[in-house]
Amino acid sequence: MDEGRFQLSEQDRLRHEALSGNIDYIQNVRKPEGEDGRTMTRRMNGGEHALLAGWGFSQLHDIPVDASVLDAGCGGGANLARWMEFCPRGKVYGLDYSQISVEESLAVNADAVAQGRCAVDCGDVAAMPYGDASFDVVSAFETIYFWPDMPRALKEVFRVLRKGGTFFICNESDGTDSRSIEAAKIIRGLILYTADSLRQMLSEAGFTDMEFHTHGEKPWLAVIAIRK
Repeated sequence: MDEGRFQLSEQDRLRHEALSGNIDYIQNVRKPEGEDGRTMTRRMNGGEHALLAGWGFSQLHDIPVDASVLDAGCGGGANLARWMEFCPRGKVYGLDYSQISVEESLAVNADAVAQGRCAVDCGDVAAMPYGDASFDVVSAFETIYFWPDMPRALKEVFRVLRKGGTFFICNESDGTDSRSIEAAKIIRGLILYTADSLRQMLSEAGFTDMEFHTHGEKPWLAVIAIRK
C-alpha cells in the first residue's frame, strides 16, 4: 500500500508541532474532537503508527481473502485501507465513537465506500450495532486501552465474531514500558494491559485459543484470539 497517502500535510504538521506540548491536545488520542482532533487523527494514520500496523499485519495468518472485517476503534481509517489490501475480496467495516474519526475514515476511504467495499459507523464497542456472528475478523489497533468497560467490550467482540473467527489486538505498549506508564498519568482514560492481563480477560470473554507476539526491540504487542 502507498503509505505516502497518509503523510501529514505541511499545515497539519506545523499544527501538531505547535500543539504537541498542550495537555488538552494530547487528550485527542483517546477521542478526537474538533480541528485539533482532526490533526491528531491524521497524524495517527502514519509515522510510527504505520510501522506498528505493518508489523501487526505480519503476525496474521489464515485470514480468508474474502473475509468480512470489523476494525473496532478505526481512528483515521488507515487500517481500513490496509485491511482491504490484505483481504482484496472482502468487505471492511469501521467503528469509532468519535464522529471526527468516522468522518476522517470515510474521507480516506471514499472510493472504497463508493464501491461498497467499506463502511464506517459511529458507535460504542461495548454495544456494537451489528448482529451476532457478523464478522470473520475483528481488529483493534492501539485502542483497547481506551475502552472504559473492557469485559463488556470483549464480550461484544466475541458475540459479533463467527465461529472460527479472529480477534486481533495490536498495541504499541505491552503495559510495562516506562514511556507508556508515564503517558497513562497524563492521558485520561488510558489503561495499560500486559499479556497476562489480556489473557485473563480474553479467557473470561470466551476465547480459548490465543497467541501473543512481541516485537523484541520495541514494546509492541500483538494478540490473536480465535473464537472456537
